Order: sequence, then structure tokens, then C-alpha cells
Amino acid sequence: MTLASVGMIFVGLFLIGGVISGVRQGIKALAVLSGVGAVLAITAGVLWWE
Repeated sequence: MTLASVGMIFVGLFLIGGVISGVRQGIKALAVLSGVGAVLAITAGVLWWE
């Protein structure tokens, strides 16, 4: 586990919070963009997990 993988997973979890916030505020575009970013960040973190 490298520092980069931990950082990317942390960013992904932070963006999941953005999805929750966007849904609560009724801003669908924010939720979708945060969701896409979260998936990409968590995927990058898992791929760097070595």
C-alpha cells in the first residue's frame, strides 16, 4: 500500500460526501460529477494498491 493509493482512496471517500451533499441539496449535476470522480479516484487507489 503506497501513499498515493491511500490518498486516492481518501479523495474518493471525500467525493462520496459530495454526492450525499448534492443529493440533499437537490443539485443533480453536483451529485453526478462527484460520483464519477469518486469512482475514478477509488479505482485509481485500488489499482495502485500493490
